[in-house]
Formats: sequence, C-alpha cells, structure tokens
Amino acid sequence: MASKVSNFSDLIQRVAASCLLHPLAAGRHQADETSDNPIGDESEDDRFKSEGEEENGDGELARFGVFEGVEDGATADRVIEMAMLMGEVFDAVSAMKRAYVSLQEAHCPWDPDKMRVADVAVVAELSRLGILKMRFRRSVGRECGGEGGRRRLGMAGATLREVVAPYEAAMEELKREVKVKEVEVENLREKLKMATALGGNGGGKKGRSHHPSKRKVSCCLAQVAAAPTPELFEAAMSLVVEASKSFTALLLSLMRSAHWDIAAAVRSIETATTNPTTTTDAAAATMDNYIVGSHHAKYALESYVNRKIFQGFDHETFYMDGSLSSLLQPDQFRRDCFTQYRDMKAMDPIELLGILPTCHFGKFCSKKYLAIVHPKMEESLFGDLEQRRQVLAGNHPRSQFYREFSRLAKAVWLLHLLAFSLDPPPSHYEVSRAAEFHPQYMESVVRFSGGRGGTGQVVGFGMSPGFKLGNGSVIKARVYVVPRA
Repeated sequence: MASKVSNFSDLIQRVAASCLLHPLAAGRHQADETSDNPIGDESEDDRFKSEGEEENGDGELARFGVFEGVEDGATADRVIEMAMLMGEVFDAVSAMKRAYVSLQEAHCPWDPDKMRVADVAVVAELSRLGILKMRFRRSVGRECGGEGGRRRLGMAGATLREVVAPYEAAMEELKREVKVKEVEVENLREKLKMATALGGNGGGKKGRSHHPSKRKVSCCLAQVAAAPTPELFEAAMSLVVEASKSFTALLLSLMRSAHWDIAAAVRSIETATTNPTTTTDAAAATMDNYIVGSHHAKYALESYVNRKIFQGFDHETFYMDGSLSSLLQPDQFRRDCFTQYRDMKAMDPIELLGILPTCHFGKFCSKKYLAIVHPKMEESLFGDLEQRRQVLAGNHPRSQFYREFSRLAKAVWLLHLLAFSLDPPPSHYEVSRAAEFHPQYMESVVRFSGGRGGTGQVVGFGMSPGFKLGNGSVIKARVYVVPRA
C-alpha cells in the first residue's frame, strides 16, 4: 500500500500549512508531488482519498474554530508559534505520563519518599498543561474576532466555572462550619466569663447573693426534667447510693493495700457511733463481734462515710453559713435550687472545681473531705498529706481518689438541691443503732434466710438516711441489721 507521506516531518508541515495558511495549500501539494514515492504515482482513488481526509481534517479544525478569523496573509511566525506550543504540550504530556508511571511504581513496593516525589512531578506537569491551555485560549481569543470568538471565550468561561464549582461549594461548607464553631466558642467564652465573675464574688456578702443556685455556674445544657418531682428525687437518691458504694470500695481497697487492721478500724468506727442512752455495752459488743466476724466491714465503712457527708443535710447550705434564703424568699429559693440542679446535672465535678474552686459546692467538697479523711488516714494511705494541703489551700486535687470522692459529693449536693426545690420539701430521718427493724421504713443491706431482715432483729447501724416525700411515698433508710442480743 502506497504511503501517504514520506516521514513525520512532512506530516507536521502538511497539517500546519493546511490549518493555518490556506494560500499555502499549493505549496503543500507541491511538497506531496516531490516527496519520495517508492511505488510511483498514486492512483486516482488514493489521490481522492487523501484529499478527502485532508478536507475532513480541515473541517474538524474549522468546527472547533481554532483558527477561525485568521487572515489568509498571516505570516509564518504564527505557524512557528503554534508548532512550538504543540511541542510543549506533547512534552508536558510525556513528562506527566512518566511521572504517573513513577507514582504507580511507588505503590508496589510501598515507597513513601518516591511517592511524594512522583506526586509532586504529576502535579507540576498538570499545572504546566493548565498554563499551556490558558496560553492557547488567550491566543485564540486575541486572533479570533466577531461572534465566533466571543462564543468560544464564553464556552471557555463555562468550562472554567464547571471546574471551580465544586471548590466553591466546599468553601461555602467550610464557611458554615466556621460560623458554627465561632458560635460555640462565643458561648464558651460567655460561660467562662460568668463563672469567673461568680468565683470573684465568693467572699462577698452572705446570703442568697452568693448561693450556688446562681445560673452563672452553668457549664452544660443537659436534658433534664422541666420541674422537680418526687420521682426525680428518688432517682437522685439511687445515684447517691451507687456513688457511696463506689467510693467506699475504693477506700477499703486502699486500706487493705496499706495493710490496715480492718477489724480494728471497724470497731473504732462503731465505737464512735454508739449512743450510750439507747445501747448497752453488752449489746454493742455483741453487734461489733457479729459485724467483724461476718466480714461485713464495707458496710461499717459506708455507714461512716454517709454519716459524715449527710451531716447538715437539713440546712440549705449544710451549715456552711447562716443563710436563711429558704425562709425569707422560699419560692425564689426553690426556683434557684432547681436551676442549679439543671445546670450541674451532667457536669464533671472535677472540671467545675477547677473553674470555681471556692464556690459553695467547692467549699462543701473541702469540708466533707476533711471530715471523712483524717490526717493519719491520708498519710497511711498515700504516704503524705499533699491532698490535704491542697484542700486546705482552697484547691482540689486531681487524683483518682479525690475524683471518686467528688462524684459522691456531687450526687449528695444534687440530692440536696432537689430536696430544697420540692414543695413541700421531703422530711429526712435517720435510724439509730439498736432500733427495732420496721420494713415499711427500713431496708436491710444484708439478706437472711427469711429475706432482707425480719422479726427478732435490730438495727446494727444505719447506712443511709430515709426520706418521706410530699406525695406520700417513702424512700427507705438503708440499715445493717443484726440478731437481737
């Protein structure tokens, strides 16, 4: 089959001459006639076929409008410029192909350094192609006039908009996210400002003005009940019991790790709770021996912790000051207490104490910690008095032990807030040692053959107080019962 052109250079010359300089078409045909043809003259069919293909090529270029508007008398400089541009395009495509192959080779085996280099090369060649594309469009727009030129520029603008549209959408999404974050930051700043202001007023006038029921300690917007109810109080009491058990278990494990005589510790606790007006020495000895012998030291320790932390529960500030707000403005005080309950419900107590170490809740924690943990106990458990020194200085340790204690303190504090939010408030009662066991008001923490407590048994010691609510329901006092002496 006869060759249409002798070599690649002749092909480039023919295409360039046909597309850019229509008057040079004759020169193109002359070049065809003088080209080497090993078979001789082309047949008439081949000639018609070649001319048809050339006309089709010119038609395709004309359809894209690349050279529309170029005058027939354009100089050869235009041809050279476009040839150089196409050469740069071919070079960029080849370089990008090589870079892409290197990028694929870097995946197997995995070579992060080689991958980064290849990735940079691919991006650079793509950027280079983009620059060449813009050069070509600017050149076409400069050379082409009339409606056709404007139409092509419009099509180029539309293509550019299509490319940019996803990035603009992503930018708008990021702007919306930034606005949301700015709102969150502003809210946190406002809460910090209010908390700081409240902390600065901790040493001000006594009374309702510095009571922890202020909204300014709000650190969360937890989903809680809209109004105080007896059911809410019962749920809060359940949380107190769970927190008390958890803290007592931790304290007992520390005592055992420090090689304490647990039986002696229990006897010491029970001696401190003995009421001489209601308990004889024989009865007390019988109950102590029963408790220690049954290895129920955890109940005695929990009783000690609850007795200390519930002391002063019937006063609006646990007798930390002489406030009488609940008597002077009862309705407002109830609303303030429930507002404080809502604000503190889902808070981390350690985080609150870090922001407001001297607020009323912080003072409550300090007072109860010093009452529960004796200096000798702390030194024996931890080897020093560092935590006690921090508490006395008005700070709150971030140790695991103090964190567990703060959870119990928070549970009791929330229960206290709910108690003063209810109208009428619940009545609070405690069971004394050696009292008769009454199932309707008491709940035994140990099981016996006939169930939890029964006839012929008395209270060894109280575990936690009981409450009678305004709707008539009773939260039973938890007690440890022993056989009657």
